Order: sequence, then C-alpha cells, then structure tokens
Amino acid sequence: MTLTSSSTPNAALKSFLIASTLLLGSGCATTSTPVAAGNAMVPSDSSASSAPTATPGSQPPAADRQAILSMAGEYAVTFAFDETVALVEGYERKTPKRSGAAEVVIVVEDSGDHIVLQHLLLMGEDHVIKHWRQDWTFEAEHRLEFLDDQTWRLVELDPEATRGQWTQCVFEVSDAPRYCGTGDWNHRYGNATWTSDRSWRPLPRREYTTRDDYTALNVENRHTITPGGWTHEQDNSKVVRVNGETQGVLVREFGFNNYMHTNDVDFTPAYTYWDETADYWAQVRQTWQDHFNTGGVVLATEVDGMPIIEGLFELADLAREDGSPQQSDINEVFSSYVKPVEPAPRQLAESGR
Repeated sequence: MTLTSSSTPNAALKSFLIASTLLLGSGCATTSTPVAAGNAMVPSDSSASSAPTATPGSQPPAADRQAILSMAGEYAVTFAFDETVALVEGYERKTPKRSGAAEVVIVVEDSGDHIVLQHLLLMGEDHVIKHWRQDWTFEAEHRLEFLDDQTWRLVELDPEATRGQWTQCVFEVSDAPRYCGTGDWNHRYGNATWTSDRSWRPLPRREYTTRDDYTALNVENRHTITPGGWTHEQDNSKVVRVNGETQGVLVREFGFNNYMHTNDVDFTPAYTYWDETADYWAQVRQTWQDHFNTGGVVLATEVDGMPIIEGLFELADLAREDGSPQQSDINEVFSSYVKPVEPAPRQLAESGR
C-alpha cells in the first residue's frame, strides 16, 4: 500500500486500518469477575512479587518505573493470535493470525507515578501511523471500564486492593479508550513481569471487521521485559455479553506480541511526525480526559470509530502543515461523536483480586 507521508486521505487511512486489523489488536474494562462456568481463571503470579510493600501515597518502586520506561525504543514487532479451547459444541477454531510491523515507542509523559508511552508505526520507508497508546498510573484512584455498546464508565478503585499496583490503560489510534487493567510488577525471577486482573474490552479491530458471533473479550494481560525487548501476552475469552450480562463463552485465545529491539530500521520519519504533532495530540488527550472526568463516554459512531479517527487525523495533518488546529476544531469532532455516559450509582472496581 502506498500512502503519502504528509497527508492521509480518509479513504487511504480507512484502507490502512482495515488492512492492518491484526496490528490494532490491543484493546477500558471491568472487574475481575469470571465470565462464565468453564472459563477457568488463570492464576496471576503477581503474588510472588519481591517489590517492597507499598503504603497508600507512597512513591512507586524504582524497579517498576524502570520496567515501564524500558518499553520505549525501536522495535521489529510480531503479532500472533491463536484460538485454543473451544467451549461451545460445534465451534470450529478460527485460523491463527500472524502479522508484523516496525514500531517505535516514545515516552510522552513521565511524572513519576504516571507514564505515557506512544506507539508509532512505520509503513514502508516514510509513512507513519500514530498507533496505540499505553498509560501507566501508580495506585490509580479511577480507571475506565468497558460496559458494552461503545460505552465506557469511569469507576473508582478500592485503594486497599490497588496498593502498590499499577493501572495500565490502552487507547486507540484516535486516543479513544480501549481497556484498562490493574496489577503488580513481579521482579523476583530477573525479568520484570506485570500481570493484570481480568477485565472487559470491546472486540479488537482484527475481529469486528470479520465476525459478529461474540460481543466482548474478557482478558488478562501480561507484559514481560526480556533481554531483547519486551512481550505482551493476552489470555482472551470470547464472550457473548448482552446488557452487561454474560450469555456464554465461545472460545479461549492466546495472543503473543513480541517487541524485539532493532537497528535495521530508520525511524526518522516517525520522530519527525511526532515533533510536528505532539502538541496537537496533547490537546486531544486532554480533551478526552475532560470527557472521561464527567463519568465516562459513549462513542456515537459505528464500531469502527472512523468518523472520530478521520476527523482527528485530518487535524493532525493540519498541524503538520503549520495550520495550528484550534481547540474549537477538536471540540467539533467530539461534540458530534463523543457523548456523556448515563449516571450510575457509586461503585468500586474489584481491581487486583
């Protein structure tokens, strides 16, 4: 696929997102409650962590911060997803999915207890796509949780359950929410590993473009720092979930994304793109956060989210051309497609159980 480096027309952007469905498999979520009988929970090894015991309001352990920050860098990435255990009679496991990419991860923010990492894809020699984003917050007070039907709610976390833990939230290419998870970093065995609680998320792009037989994923994530880079493992269950209630579980899936350091790729175009658009995307992140702070969001688009993606990426192109998008331009996209969530009674997420 040939795309220009200075401007991404809507049709080309949409074609890229469809063609790269596997790359966008990273997907804010709910509680650690099992989804259904037969969906055995995988024990977390985070209880074996040798990190110092934290007290409320304590500083994050230096080893935890080092592990998170070490995910920044230049990588050759492979993505693999394999359905494993069929849980419904007659279900046939789908063909395994494989893909790869050249990707750079940049530290966007680091305030000690809050770290933001932005992923940028390099397509060909010079075309850059702003990819997913991961935010890490130590002893987070709230997190976004996916309900269903394009709806995320900001939920209060129990400070006793999250003591010493990090909450990771992952966001789409447009900085729209995908999922959150909370857990400990384990440093006991020499390779730092973070394991999340189980949480809900919407279908990944690699799936909702091709199937409609399930409606949500229930997932446990694991990030491990390795000698050659880092890995992202996903223990996924594909669930039929209606109005917040689980109707059944189709199949389990194992996802394995391997980030290996590379010196064979010139990422200069990616760094240039970020230099030209970083201030703009900071405005976008803050605008999303202002909406989250009202209690949550509903995305009033088709499940692909293309109107939001197209609108915000067009403004990013304007920023690259020294057009200096105004906050009013960003607000126009949000007012059309991002709506407040209905109020709900106060609740505590059972994070880290």
